[in-house]
Amino acid sequence: MDGLRRLRFCKSMAPFLFLLLLVVSSTIADEDAFIGVNIGTDLSNMPSSTQVVALLKAQQIRHVRLYDADRAMLLALGNTGIRVTVSVPNEQLLGIGQSNATAANWVARNVLAHVPATNITAIAVGSEVLTTLPNAAPVLVSALKFIHSALVAANLDSQIKVSTPHSSSIILDSFPPSQAFFNRTWEPVMVPLLKFLQSTGSYLMLNVYPYYDYMQSNGVIPLDYALFRPLLPNKEAVDANTLMHYTNVFDAIVDAAYFAMSYLNFTNIPLVVLESGWPSKGDSSEPDATIDNANTYNSNLIRHVLNNTGTPKHPGIAVSTYIYELYNEDLRPGSVSEKNWGLFDANGNPVYILHLTGSGTVLANDTTNQTYCVAKDGADRKMLQAALDWACGPGKVDCSPLLQGQQCYEPDNVVAHATYAFDAYYHKMAMAQGTCYFNGVATITTTDPSTES
Repeated sequence: MDGLRRLRFCKSMAPFLFLLLLVVSSTIADEDAFIGVNIGTDLSNMPSSTQVVALLKAQQIRHVRLYDADRAMLLALGNTGIRVTVSVPNEQLLGIGQSNATAANWVARNVLAHVPATNITAIAVGSEVLTTLPNAAPVLVSALKFIHSALVAANLDSQIKVSTPHSSSIILDSFPPSQAFFNRTWEPVMVPLLKFLQSTGSYLMLNVYPYYDYMQSNGVIPLDYALFRPLLPNKEAVDANTLMHYTNVFDAIVDAAYFAMSYLNFTNIPLVVLESGWPSKGDSSEPDATIDNANTYNSNLIRHVLNNTGTPKHPGIAVSTYIYELYNEDLRPGSVSEKNWGLFDANGNPVYILHLTGSGTVLANDTTNQTYCVAKDGADRKMLQAALDWACGPGKVDCSPLLQGQQCYEPDNVVAHATYAFDAYYHKMAMAQGTCYFNGVATITTTDPSTES
């Protein structure tokens, strides 16, 4: 009983210290990085634009990407301060890429008519053009330049950036990231495109989907690695050329893009992930498209971005990211999973409750009650010890209270010590999905372990 009281004492300061850290990190995150959301409209019961904006406000979403430049939506977003990326649909790309006048008309109708009331900050020209509409590739850079020229004429070029989102599949040999390069077929497009982004102070837009990389790897990529779950050091992927350690697929893809740009001698172009997410439902061929995995991925992704973790190549330089997507789109063609990437249903009800305690206020729909992370009953002692070692080492838990003579040394057994370390890590990570896993030897409980006799 004495040891349990000590354990309670050890735990008591953790939530306070964690909240203090969160105040600091969320303040920094607001300045350095953001989480946005994509708004698709392929719903049989699509909410009105005013309903969409009401949901954005309720969830304190301050950055959105539209797949077009819908007038009603842009009007509804007026005077909200929400930062908006509008898009030139692929079917309009050929016309705009071949005519400066057509581009100017598009900007006048879809941008100038709405600013400054609507805070348009970027234009995404096309979507994954090189991989989905290759016949338009020759006019892609012209389309960007024509759109940009229209913004220059309106003196809006410093406020509104122009770019085009790419599928990460244009990057070949993406692991190790240091050997990555863009598909050389597209170099005649990528080189002038990157020159344009550099000269206009814009950024590379990239769609990053670890779900598809995981699905297509035939078991080579572990699920935990795709979901940002904590990995034991020997499970981390190491780039043999740089000796950089990768703990998740997302960072590896982003760094592959950085290296691919540097291969073409572009080293100062920032990157924004315009789409990333995980489906919450799939058919029998997609067993890992589940609510739990979608929650784990998106919760951990949001935390990763807002904590300004950065990537191994650029630590501390967070990559702003737009979640795909706001709503489940039941009218999308294709597999079951294609219809189930949304955070909300058409009525604005969350598909799942994100675990975002302390990640600032964006998407703060967390209703999680107090929970604890403890060693699982009957867990293998060697695996517990390995997980304890990880938590106290790479997991950066302060385990000094577990040393002999310190307040949490008793009871001196691996179950009690592992429970202390697991719970400290879990709360340090704000109880995020996937942070009470430890290779299967930990479990979440609502019973405070320090009160158990």
